Amino acid sequence: MSPDQIYGLFLYGISLLTMGGIYALMTLGLNMHWGLTGILNIGIAGFFAVGAYTSAILAAAPHPGHWGGFGLPAVLTFPAAMVASAVVAYGIAGICIRLRSDYLAIASIGIAEILRLVVKNAKEVTNGTLGISNLPRPFEWIPGAGGQLAFLGLVIVLVLGVYWLAERARTSPWGRTMRAIRDNEDAARALGKDVDAFRTRAFVTGAAFMGLAGAMTAHYIKFIGPEATEPLQTTFLVWVMLIVGGSGSNRGAILGAVLMWTVWSASEIVAGYLPAELAARAAFVRVFLIGLVLVVVLQRFEGGILGPKRGET
Repeated sequence: MSPDQIYGLFLYGISLLTMGGIYALMTLGLNMHWGLTGILNIGIAGFFAVGAYTSAILAAAPHPGHWGGFGLPAVLTFPAAMVASAVVAYGIAGICIRLRSDYLAIASIGIAEILRLVVKNAKEVTNGTLGISNLPRPFEWIPGAGGQLAFLGLVIVLVLGVYWLAERARTSPWGRTMRAIRDNEDAARALGKDVDAFRTRAFVTGAAFMGLAGAMTAHYIKFIGPEATEPLQTTFLVWVMLIVGGSGSNRGAILGAVLMWTVWSASEIVAGYLPAELAARAAFVRVFLIGLVLVVVLQRFEGGILGPKRGET
């Protein structure tokens, strides 16, 4: 293997871990919703888009095609993305948080699609279908692979920070109350717990993590457009990651994100070697492989790889 090939594999590994870490942020947010609280959120793409576009608008250079162009650094735009997603989630929670899981799922899908349509059609704000390009990536001024390694380091630090917060929440009295609400909402209400307030806090917190992931994705690929918020990659795949890793386990959320992103990414490489008649169906092959991994894992691990065992919470 030539030095160029080794270097290429090295860069590919960095990219794989970086995107896996970003997806881990989304999966930790979903675990806050579903694994800890029992909130069935199928609108992850909406919070992802809010965070991504908020950071992009604040960080992009001036452009005649869309609003923004403030040129702010990531140290300001990433927290702003979290706040924007949290504010949107709080407004949604005020309307939908009292709904039962199946009705809440339908409502979250509808709201996510509304947000995506707003993104696509608000041309003066988001540049419509053309998206916002040339976004600054943190540490890109470092030459060679150093900038990508530094960005990966930032992703790892943020994942560890979010994991620490999520784990502290899970093991705290607040977390035990949330699991009680998840397991038996009526019993929690009978004990005097403000179920709606607890669920709202969890919903807002998880959405903030998803918004952060959206902002980091936009800056990593240096572009954000409507295609980057497609539900297949920003909702379906995140749910598969959580289920494979183990719903209710923060460690499982991280493991599932890295594992399934590796499968998703590797399947794209394999698709490039398929015959022409199969290459046209590569997208369907990738979804099939994801579903196959999901079935195999659930056959061997009832609650996911690192999920709680029977009788545990």
